[in-house]
Amino acid sequence: MPHPPADPPRSGRRCLALWLPWLPAERMRRRRAELAGRPLVLTASEGNRRVVRALDPMAAEAGLSPGMALADARALLPGAAAVEAEPEADARALAALADWAGRYSPWVGLAGPDGLTLDIAGCGHLWGGEAWLMADLRRRLEGFGYTPRLALAPTPGAAWALARFGADGAVLPNGDRAALRAALAPLPTAALRLEAAEAEGLARLGLRRIGDVYALPRAALARRFGPAPVRRLDQAFGDLFEPIAPRRPVAPHSVRLAFAEPVSAPSDIAGGLHHLLERLCAGLAAAGQGARRVDFALHRADGRIQRCEVGTARPLRRPAALLRLFAEKVQRLDPGHGIDVMVLAAPVTEALAASQPGLEEDAATAEGLAELVDRLSNRCGPVRRPAPRASWWPERAVAWRPALEGAADGPAWPGDRLRPPRLLPSPEPIQVTAPVPDDPPLLFVWRGVPHRVRAAEGPERLAPEWWRDGGPEAPRDYYRVEDQDGRRYWLYRLGLYSPGVEVPWYLHGFFG
Repeated sequence: MPHPPADPPRSGRRCLALWLPWLPAERMRRRRAELAGRPLVLTASEGNRRVVRALDPMAAEAGLSPGMALADARALLPGAAAVEAEPEADARALAALADWAGRYSPWVGLAGPDGLTLDIAGCGHLWGGEAWLMADLRRRLEGFGYTPRLALAPTPGAAWALARFGADGAVLPNGDRAALRAALAPLPTAALRLEAAEAEGLARLGLRRIGDVYALPRAALARRFGPAPVRRLDQAFGDLFEPIAPRRPVAPHSVRLAFAEPVSAPSDIAGGLHHLLERLCAGLAAAGQGARRVDFALHRADGRIQRCEVGTARPLRRPAALLRLFAEKVQRLDPGHGIDVMVLAAPVTEALAASQPGLEEDAATAEGLAELVDRLSNRCGPVRRPAPRASWWPERAVAWRPALEGAADGPAWPGDRLRPPRLLPSPEPIQVTAPVPDDPPLLFVWRGVPHRVRAAEGPERLAPEWWRDGGPEAPRDYYRVEDQDGRRYWLYRLGLYSPGVEVPWYLHGFFG
């Protein structure tokens, strides 16, 4: 199901609001089975007292409410269980639900600490219609132990208001402004997502319902209460576009596969992946694109998600090659009690023109090399190659770049300077016996082992790069030396000779 990487167009939006009014208590009850059957309140410290932060439906029916003191709550409901609130865990649970809701739409955003907003435009037919999609979403959430409230409307603001203050399961059609006005009119002004002070200011003037605001002149409303009420009204009616910020970046190309019954056999997972790869690559070919990264997500029946991804050194859209990259990683995924939805996405793509095999002599070799690099990268980590960088200092003269990255218009490898194939991570100090001022060393001691020099070449002076951060360094005089055992080293003297001043020496690398 391809989806544009930018916000959807204003027309044709179908915004599904999901509100979980008892999320903290129901999450806690899922985690602690001993709380089953008892009213539950979640508490937090406020100064020198404990207050109720959240509660479950049983505690709410008994008259408890957030913000009241825990002592008062115990007096009203002595049998209630009191547990420390965990707002960070609640936020993680909501984020996990947002990722899970990606089975219905790639466009899922957080809506406060207890809600989500999904743009399901173009997704309803995949579930047999919008009503079936909402029913499936409700059924699964109730199976997880949550009590959801849902609403579907043309704008995020209207859907948010109906889910929290309207009839549960409300559905408003697109293009019917009169129906939208009628549905929002009886709702309290808090449904416009106003600040508490703004809603109280409207209420003091008798404007307690959204419909009470309709007849007011917009200029007068803005002068009295600021721009927020006017802006929120325009967003609710779609006159002012309100984007849905997806929790995860929406891939420009993605495909999905839903199963009537959960599958768990490795052959079924591999077959589903192959089918999705063919569809994804067909879409990439139609767009003239190739994938640089492909993500594979398995939505399990228990609400958990298993993910793996592969990267490519070059844009790629051959299903067989991508399937080989996924082969080992898919085997490590845990299907649990079954997979009911698979989603395959290409979040990173590049232009890839159609090519005719055989026109280039090295085409097959380049393709084989690219596939080898991809397999090594996905198994062992990124494969890189050394590339020259403009610097006289040896430790700065090499940069590591992706293995198949083309040569840029940068510096070339120096052909007139002999450099050792191996450098130490950092130069190590040595003790040297050498005539002065510019003669090569006769003997040096490295790591406690003396090495008598049999032959030497040098010096080669490298001046400091004064323009770099950290200020100028002293010049280095490099020597290529060979000891009596035939081992060859790269040594340098740091700084200019000065009578009576000991100049330090360092070992920097090794020749073959």
